[in-house]
Amino acid sequence: MRRWGRFVVAYALLSLFAYALCHLLGVNPWSHPEPWWVLDDSERWVYSAGLGLVLAALLIYSTRVAVKHFGWAQELHRVLRPVARGIDPLGIVLLAALSAVGEELLFRGLLTPLLGVTAQAVIFGLVHQVSGPSRWVWVVWAGVVGALLGLLFVATGSLLGPLLAHGLVNAVNLSYLKWNDLESKGAQLGGLLGQRG
Repeated sequence: MRRWGRFVVAYALLSLFAYALCHLLGVNPWSHPEPWWVLDDSERWVYSAGLGLVLAALLIYSTRVAVKHFGWAQELHRVLRPVARGIDPLGIVLLAALSAVGEELLFRGLLTPLLGVTAQAVIFGLVHQVSGPSRWVWVVWAGVVGALLGLLFVATGSLLGPLLAHGLVNAVNLSYLKWNDLESKGAQLGGLLGQRG
């Protein structure tokens, strides 16, 4: 089994575990029990989906800006890229979808109503650790994203927006990691322009 295949299986199991835990605890993970906005069901889904797409676009854009301008983001790109390079396009789609479903069911669908936005965001950040000097930057970034996804869930009462945002961000950013080598871009410039500062 390919390495990314193990991740797909792990996220599929996480999805099943999170859904079973929600069922066991009597939590409906698809709808927040006390949303901030009073919306009927169709409005809830539409607002959540629309805001989820906007959030995804903002997160993807901010990732590109960070990688272009900040050393910590470039280092994080270098750390995460070897994992993404080994994933084929089908694997990227499967990983993006299943990680979004599993993590959204667990963190937003289950933990947000039980613990609140802040606590679930802190836990979400802490489980997103990587090795190396950029590990805490990644933890903080994931925590902020977890808070934004949690706020979207609580505001609209629908998990659709967080699912869409999470899946799109993962798919686009995994693709970007796979096909964008920062080292070769610098090397192509040559001379002083190709040197890292």
